[in-house]
Amino acid sequence: MKTRQFTEDQIIKLLQDGKKGERPIEDLCRDLGCSPASSYTWKKKYGDTNADETKRLRRLEKENARLLRIVGQQRLERGAMQDVIGKKR
Repeated sequence: MKTRQFTEDQIIKLLQDGKKGERPIEDLCRDLGCSPASSYTWKKKYGDTNADETKRLRRLEKENARLLRIVGQQRLERGAMQDVIGKKR
């Protein structure tokens, strides 16, 4: 998996500074070392969220992935048990 070059905190700070309008987004991107196109992609993804909301969202996504793995394992085990029971009859 590709590692991220910019942290979510850096991205959110860039978006919030851009929203203030004190400096153009191009200058903010140049300071951070990203392209203005990336800032528009991040704006679409993160929108008006703050750092706490993104951390909570990331934690919920991890929990969801963990639960989906558990459900998948249970389905495999259930299928294997049904195969064993079906063969006995």
